[in-house]
Amino acid sequence: MKSTRHLIGFHAVTARLRHHPEGVQTLYVEAARRDRRMRELVERAEAAKVAVQPVDERRLQAMAGHDRHQGVVAVVDNALPHVTLEDVLESAGEPPLLLILDGVTDPHNLGACLRSADAFGTHALIVPKDRAVGVNATVAKAASGAVDTVPVISVTNLARTMRDLKERGVWLIGADAEAGETLFEAELTGPLAWVLGAEGSGLRRLTRELCDRVVGIPLQGSVSSLNVSVAAGVCLFETRRQRHKPKSRG
Repeated sequence: MKSTRHLIGFHAVTARLRHHPEGVQTLYVEAARRDRRMRELVERAEAAKVAVQPVDERRLQAMAGHDRHQGVVAVVDNALPHVTLEDVLESAGEPPLLLILDGVTDPHNLGACLRSADAFGTHALIVPKDRAVGVNATVAKAASGAVDTVPVISVTNLARTMRDLKERGVWLIGADAEAGETLFEAELTGPLAWVLGAEGSGLRRLTRELCDRVVGIPLQGSVSSLNVSVAAGVCLFETRRQRHKPKSRG
């Protein structure tokens, strides 16, 4: 009998249906939700001959273990690979929004970054395999369920991944307190990845040089810098604010 696990949230489930539909056993969706995004997901599942089960919100919460499931839980084959960056970029459905963390070693900070990433619709979080914390029990607890809804992609060579993203048209924006340009001056509506450094040390030299631009968060108090998870939340919020800003009528 195959080992299975639950895959939760639109980003992760859509990517799995696109690239490994044979590994999806059943898709459970919130019966009361009938918006366009849900209809498209159900149509994709049915086209791949995946069984779709409408259930109530309570059943989904029990399967996910929390209420941040977005109305979508899939039972998938645990032997297949987890979601890749290629999966995410091809299934985003909008200009991708990514978060790259370079050298973050505190599991509570990574968990808090995941919560912000989930809250502001980030398609994936990218971390290096070395000299950084991975997803563990402490991270999962701090993330309050976001570890299941936001794919965490661990890469062997962060610099190469950043170059690959640039070649695919993803704009890399670093966040650094020493930057001359402020967050409010930056254009954030296209495909982009926020790049944040480790606690205390900030962006490494090569990581900073690979960014297309570096911006700072304007601070008005006596504090000179923000915790990486707070900075991530501010940057991601401003990105979503710009993307959802009503168009002016000419």
